[in-house]
Order: sequence, then structure tokens, then C-alpha cells
Amino acid sequence: MRLWTIHPRYLDAQGLVALWREALLAREVIRGRTTGYRRHPQLERFQSCASPRTAINRYLAVVYAEALLRGYAFDGTKLGRVGSAQRILVTEGQLQYEWLWLLNKLQQRSASVYLRHRDVSRPAVHSLFRVVPGPVAEWEHVRIRSP
Repeated sequence: MRLWTIHPRYLDAQGLVALWREALLAREVIRGRTTGYRRHPQLERFQSCASPRTAINRYLAVVYAEALLRGYAFDGTKLGRVGSAQRILVTEGQLQYEWLWLLNKLQQRSASVYLRHRDVSRPAVHSLFRVVPGPVAEWEHVRIRSP
């Protein structure tokens, strides 16, 4: 499960569809409707919010909006009520780690998307997040290192 901090505009088609499905699954976990993934590290930042459901619904709404911009047929009836969610703090280190992770993925599976974004030095973040100084998040399982 990968719930990206970066804005979904940077994802290729495969990545955006996967994000939609994974965020829907995350919402089911937060709602207590599934036994799997309950302790998944990607969920920690949502579960630490005053209203985890509001936060994941707002997250999904932005993913859905990106899908609409691209002409995709995501099922909007799956969206929950989107209220005013607190912004979740994310560190600069986490943002840069995810950006490097995504660029590596794009280079392998979507060359044209990779070429379009490779020169971006600081990607925009999903509107649910606010960037603050700091290292990669403790919950992240670091798999790649920057050169």
C-alpha cells in the first residue's frame, strides 16, 4: 500500500488507478471493516488525526478530482463526506524520498511520464499535507537511497 504524499498529478495511469484502490482499502481499514492492513505503516498518519475518516475522505476526493481531469471513470459514489480535515504534517525528507521512489517507478514503466517530471526538484504535495523540515518518516520502510 502506498498513499502518496505527492500530488496525484505526477502519477502515471497505472499509479493513479492503484492509488484509488489502495486509498479505498485504507478507508475500509480506518472504518474497521477489514481485518487486514490494520497496522500498515502508511495508515499511521491518517489514524493519528482527530478524524481519520474525514482525512481519508479528503485524500480520496483529491485523487478522484485528478481522475476526472484525466477523463477516467472512477466511481464517484464511493466518495465519503468530505469535511474540513486537519492538515497532516509531512517532512521534507519524506517528500523527497517519495519523489525519488516515484521517479524510479516511472523510469521503469512510463518513460513519457518520467521525462515530463524528471526535472521537478520539489513536487507539489497532496492538499491534505503540509511540509515541514525533517528526515524520512519513521514509519517509512526505506528501500532506495538518493544518489
